[in-house]
Amino acid sequence: MEGLTEFLPISSTAHMRISENLLGIHNEDAFTKLFTIAIQLGAILSVVVLYWKKFFTFKNFSFYIKLMIAVIPALIFGKLFSDRIDAILEKPFIIAIIMISGGFIFLFIDSIFKNPEVHNEEEIKPLTAFKIGMYQCLAILFPGLSRSAATIIGGMSLKLTRAAAAEFSFFLAVPTMLAATGYKLLSFAGENGGFEDSQIKLLLIGNVVAFLVALLAIRFFIQFLQKHGFKVWGYYRIAVGILILILTYAGIIQS
Repeated sequence: MEGLTEFLPISSTAHMRISENLLGIHNEDAFTKLFTIAIQLGAILSVVVLYWKKFFTFKNFSFYIKLMIAVIPALIFGKLFSDRIDAILEKPFIIAIIMISGGFIFLFIDSIFKNPEVHNEEEIKPLTAFKIGMYQCLAILFPGLSRSAATIIGGMSLKLTRAAAAEFSFFLAVPTMLAATGYKLLSFAGENGGFEDSQIKLLLIGNVVAFLVALLAIRFFIQFLQKHGFKVWGYYRIAVGILILILTYAGIIQS
């Protein structure tokens, strides 16, 4: 689920919450909570593999500088509001409302942001990268919005094309998710004296699956986005948000 939803603008948080409850996983222990975050590493690796020329062509230092500038707001906000974020993640009603609200935005985003001027990463200025990084903070403050949705909407509001906004969202995910996942892994290891062999195996399996699925999801998303835009994702978000409300009311998802 992580690999499929992390880079689509449909909130991996919301989908993980549904999946955990349907599978009888309730995030009661520290490792289970860590697992849902740590498998982001596999998804990150898929971006690096697909765009390896970007990440390993060291002649273009502006690319790395822009990523460093864009990730700074998320690092600050994530540290300041980590407790608040954890609290919101326990409230499916809030996640559902945010999902539905984001869905309505996507119904109209293609008609709101017209005449883009920035067609690729090379044309993105450092200040624009920083502003996109600020948009990313909305996803940190409001789980269920979707990190990719926030950065794509931000990019399009700053005159990026749909494809350019989506690709920069992928690029920005690498340092953002690497920092968040690395911090959680180190914290868990420090508090629990490392990892058990069974835990390491589970993390490896989860990351391999996330990597393979994310490869397919990213390729599909870019192609679909260029042809069809965002409206279908809006309808999808609204439907999932309503489903979460129904499942919560029925007691299937724990509130």
